[in-house]
Amino acid sequence: MIVGLYFAVAIIGYLLGSLPCGLLVGRLFAKKDVRQVGSGKTGMTNVMRAAGRKAGVVALLLDLGKGALAVVLAGLLFRNYDTIALIPFTHIDSARMLAALAAIAGHTWSVFLGFRGGRGVATFLGGLVALYWPAALAGGLVMILIGYITKYMSLGSIIGAVTSFIILMSLNVTQTRFLLPAYPAFEYVIYAMIGAVFIYVMHRDNILRLWSGTERKLGEKPKAETAPSSSHPR
Repeated sequence: MIVGLYFAVAIIGYLLGSLPCGLLVGRLFAKKDVRQVGSGKTGMTNVMRAAGRKAGVVALLLDLGKGALAVVLAGLLFRNYDTIALIPFTHIDSARMLAALAAIAGHTWSVFLGFRGGRGVATFLGGLVALYWPAALAGGLVMILIGYITKYMSLGSIIGAVTSFIILMSLNVTQTRFLLPAYPAFEYVIYAMIGAVFIYVMHRDNILRLWSGTERKLGEKPKAETAPSSSHPR
């Protein structure tokens, strides 16, 4: 029974994450396929390039919602299993973590888009909002601030994700509740760590361009309206 519930949580999280929100928003706002613009990704930044700022914000909110909803549904499925799975893990928090990670995987490798998608940043933050919102708020603010100052959202995304992990780890170690009834579960720390590493890996091409000074800035239009080949993600 419990194994089946974990399986259901993973499938639901993956399918929610796979919903091609960025693609749909791009077509709705600008009648464009965002996969044929800029990086070819379906996340907020590329939607903004293809269809404008309003479309980017809508795509961001929808991608945040996917991650958050996956966690909420996992909590509902495991509401009667708030027991120890393996110290220090509990079933309900482990299920929430699994759902959030599955949503990121679905967003990045969507079954509806031939296992392509975005880089998982907004979906990562959405899952974190439902897990422990103060860490998500702090990481999101850092992400926006760095992105706004430098005009490099890739840099903001990486630093914001790492910030979320550091905050969660600090609160867990010190058992600080920070406006909530309980301090963050260890599963949430693991989630943030995996998420931060994943986001770093997914931005490895951006990092190379940042070092070489060729990374596109926020708001900068792509030189061509066609995405690179599958062997070169940017």
